[in-house]
Amino acid sequence: MPALRPLTCLRAASRASNSLSQSTTAPRAAFSTTQRARGGHGPQYDPPSGWLWGVRPGEKYEKEGWEDIFFYGFYGSMAVFAVAYAFKPDTSIQTWALEEARRRLEAEGILEDPFPVQKSETLEKN
Repeated sequence: MPALRPLTCLRAASRASNSLSQSTTAPRAAFSTTQRARGGHGPQYDPPSGWLWGVRPGEKYEKEGWEDIFFYGFYGSMAVFAVAYAFKPDTSIQTWALEEARRRLEAEGILEDPFPVQKSETLEKN
């Protein structure tokens, strides 16, 4: 089976698309007599009032219902995350390797035990 050459396929596809676009000369608006409705929610633009956040000087800002929930939920979760991150256990491979190397060196007698008093006290208690 002969392989298709990419340029030949591209030329054939462009010819086919050109012939299709030339054969359909009727405009799209001819099929419909009404204008298409897009969105249907009305204008989204609020004209500028000239006041910061739309509150005139001397008027008190009226909070919306979601603002307190957002404030306490967002900043509360940030505080919980900070505490959890501060107290998370160290599970890195470097820490494990350092402890394992120290343990093996102590077992071979190359490295002295850094806490000899504590181990002797625990042996006496048992």
